Amino acid sequence: MWWFYRKGPSGFSGASTAEEVTAGVDGRGLTARVLALLGVHVVMPVRNVAAGLAVKESIVASIPGARIDVLELDLSSMASVRRFASEFESLNLPLNILINNAGILTRNCTCSCDGLELHSATNHIGHFLLTNLLLENMRSTCRESGTEGRIVNVTSAGHTMTYPEGICFDKIHDPSGLNDFIAYGQSKLANILHSNELSRIFKEEGVNISANAVHPGVIATNLFSGRIIVAAFLNSIGRLICRSVQQGAATACYAAMHPQVKGISGKYFANCNIAIPSSQASDAELAKKLWQFSLQTVVSS
Repeated sequence: MWWFYRKGPSGFSGASTAEEVTAGVDGRGLTARVLALLGVHVVMPVRNVAAGLAVKESIVASIPGARIDVLELDLSSMASVRRFASEFESLNLPLNILINNAGILTRNCTCSCDGLELHSATNHIGHFLLTNLLLENMRSTCRESGTEGRIVNVTSAGHTMTYPEGICFDKIHDPSGLNDFIAYGQSKLANILHSNELSRIFKEEGVNISANAVHPGVIATNLFSGRIIVAAFLNSIGRLICRSVQQGAATACYAAMHPQVKGISGKYFANCNIAIPSSQASDAELAKKLWQFSLQTVVSS
């Protein structure tokens, strides 16, 4: 496990925690789904509002004065994404940081309520639509505050797999022929391509917003709760190979808030350091193709 503790150029490693990588960072005045501990006004989009409110209560109990709002959001439904964006705008909050961190892995390549393959709908299209709906707020916030806006897309190791033409676009509307792991991997590949194209667009516009993708590492979460064998395997050796929640959140927090990342965009981070993704994840033409496909998908819904 030496590699896990080996520090990279940033001074951090896979063993670093979110608190360590944000130590000394002043988050006051920023609105993002990051750390209330730093004085950030946190907006929590959740599918289960009751569970979200319980989390809010526990945070407020440990961090007096924490500013947290809980809003309902189901990323697999474009109607829900649009409702959330409208409710967020009604709060009249500035938006400096957006972390897109949802990820599902189902047993079957079923369809969402919008008729899209469920992994793509939740892990990519929902994030794509949400980001687009909140972009004008981010643009105006960074202009008025003079503070860099940051978008962070959380991906996974799934992007390292190889797929025909990178992504099977025809299977997003017709998932037959895909298995769940391939569908999941393609949706996480889309997260990096989305970040890359956002970065290109921001540079072209000359707007002070960055977009990066991060790999949080293997974390013992409920992602594999429906897979008894995989879950049992992770539970048995989790202490050896899995990161804690605090360690898993570190790279996203680093990319979202650390001064070292200022001005860096269109990159892929792992273990709180810039890393090299797969060749498909670096394909600029595929990123443009995905952007156009995603735009047509959300416009036609």
